[in-house]
Amino acid sequence: MSASGDKVSNCDAAVVDVGSNSVRLVLYKIEGRSIWTVFNEKVLAGLGRGLSGSGRLSPSGVEVALRALRRFRALIEASRPRSVIAVATAAVREAGDGQSFCRRVKREIGIDLGILSGEEEARLGALGVLAGAPHSRGVVGDLGGSSLELTRLTASGPIAGVSLPLGPFAIEGGKFDAGRIRAAVTRHLASWAGDFRADTFHAVGGAWRNIALLHMRMSSYPLEIIHQYEMSRRQALEAARFVGQQSRGSLERIEGVSRRRVETLPHAAVVLECLIEQLNLDRVVISAFGLREGLLFETMPPAARRRDPLVEGCAALGFREALSEGLGAALEAWLAPAFGALQPVMGGREPILLAAACRLADLGSRLHPDHRADLVFDQVLRAPIAGMNHVERAFLACASFARHTAASDIREPKIIFRLLGVEQVQRARALGAGIRLACDLSGRNPELLAVASLEFRQGAVILKVAQEKGVELLGELAAKRGATLAAILDRELKIRAAPARVAPSQRVAVG
Repeated sequence: MSASGDKVSNCDAAVVDVGSNSVRLVLYKIEGRSIWTVFNEKVLAGLGRGLSGSGRLSPSGVEVALRALRRFRALIEASRPRSVIAVATAAVREAGDGQSFCRRVKREIGIDLGILSGEEEARLGALGVLAGAPHSRGVVGDLGGSSLELTRLTASGPIAGVSLPLGPFAIEGGKFDAGRIRAAVTRHLASWAGDFRADTFHAVGGAWRNIALLHMRMSSYPLEIIHQYEMSRRQALEAARFVGQQSRGSLERIEGVSRRRVETLPHAAVVLECLIEQLNLDRVVISAFGLREGLLFETMPPAARRRDPLVEGCAALGFREALSEGLGAALEAWLAPAFGALQPVMGGREPILLAAACRLADLGSRLHPDHRADLVFDQVLRAPIAGMNHVERAFLACASFARHTAASDIREPKIIFRLLGVEQVQRARALGAGIRLACDLSGRNPELLAVASLEFRQGAVILKVAQEKGVELLGELAAKRGATLAAILDRELKIRAAPARVAPSQRVAVG
């Protein structure tokens, strides 16, 4: 199946994923390093149900899958993506009639399904984790209906992927048995545990995401965003053991648990408990990115893959309302020397967070000024942007709020102070105030920033302006913004005139 290049495309890529339990279509927009989901539909077909006994795909599952794929084809044709990727995973790979199923899909529907090997599936799932969190290290575990893929993540990328028959359809035979699951995990991990022991486990898959959502409810966690949600070893074990001991009826009554996942949730919980114990894991991080995003990430040019997804995502989000394409980079260059001189409160990530916040400077520019700060805060806190954890989300939301208001109150304090310390909140407010100063000083014009510079010294915030244009440009508003920044940092604002800087193109060589 190919996409037409003659008509306007509504999306950049379509991924059809035929799994052991679900059949899914996701349409994406891709902006540089940023991957945005614009449409996502899943049908629980259960292709792998009964596979361990019959060796064949579920007949009813095949019919459900075919109906879903016919609809997906129509949606793809209407959306006209530039590329279409269609893959099948464990159930189709293992079934005796898997190849014939793919031929039928090609013949009747026109979608050409590529069957991934277990090693390919493991590698692509790990690539997806890297697409969403590029500095991830440890082990990726992707639990599907029929299989569990494990892959080690190192500084060089994913290595040593393996696919194990540990999904619910491969073990249970239609009936949940915790003892049988534990025995199967122990047996299959016996020769692999040494290769996959790690501090951090990156969990991929809908069942594990639901366990994490349940833990959020159990711990009164205020920010229900699943991507990069972290649980300590103790917390993950508590959540897994709780779920593994519940009946189906009990799980169905829990608010927030997907009714479609209830059947496989106890299985996933027992597998997670076994992995934590046998791989000696210290923490579990949930990834909303996986196989499908890995397929897209692999097709990106190497230069795009090396970019930071947080900065790229913020640039893409902010650019939709930007007055100037180069404003974000100019703000970063103007603010980085001053903020780089401060003691870091966000570790080595502070320069990246500054760059990201600067790319969001124009976000909300078309909103009503009375509500802009609140609306931008909400959008940044919950935006589907990859490359940041929950602490960094809170930091950027506070910075974006302060970029639009001098108010000292903290929006959604229950969330913010659960994630950030007082010094981190103060630094975020200072960064937002610095962006506001730069934007109001220059009228959001990158070129005009050159007439001034910012410096932090002991007890002082120094705003230097060029003797000619800078003094004229300064104005009462910019001075007010500078005073706000100084007050947040508990310093005194000092404005000084400095000789005008001469651009390289204006210099005259003396011979």
